[in-house]
Amino acid sequence: MKGFYLVAGIAFVFLMIQSYKVVSSSLKTENQKYRVVRTEAQFEIRFYPSATFAKIYSTGTNYKSVANSGFRKLAGYIFGGNEQKQSIAMTAPVRIEMSDKGSTMSFVMPEKYKESDLPKPNDSGVQIVKSSPQYVAAITFGGYADDEKIKEKRDQLLKLIQEKGIKVAGEYTFLGYNAPFQFWSRKNEVIIPIEWKE
Repeated sequence: MKGFYLVAGIAFVFLMIQSYKVVSSSLKTENQKYRVVRTEAQFEIRFYPSATFAKIYSTGTNYKSVANSGFRKLAGYIFGGNEQKQSIAMTAPVRIEMSDKGSTMSFVMPEKYKESDLPKPNDSGVQIVKSSPQYVAAITFGGYADDEKIKEKRDQLLKLIQEKGIKVAGEYTFLGYNAPFQFWSRKNEVIIPIEWKE
């Protein structure tokens, strides 16, 4: 019995240390800037200013087909896979825009970089692009994301904004905020571009 309590105690301490690491790491991670324009019961309207992204294009049409391969390519770029062998800080969220015609995955670049400051990727499949400012509707959910959950939240958000008479202005995007090894307090979002005037 003493052995059981010892193992349980060690496991508890390990979990506490991992929780601290996850929380402290997430507090240090730079997040893409946006402004909340309006808050509804189940979603919110946001304004995203222009930002610079490292982006890859894929023929995949869902989360499962894009997530792993896309992440490896983009992570390779920011971890030194570029002409200057320069490391670039990881930010949040990872963005995956999906449609029936293909998908993109993007890492937002830290705000301190201008497009011209960023080193050229070694992988020609990684593109450095500047986004246009946009208004979006956003819905948040927890846990680990998969295609079923993302589709469920997309459909829910579409229904909510249509009920408000808001016009859709583009394809939906999944936003993932956490590393795979973060087992709890996970945050995911689905955003949909909309027509909006302030």
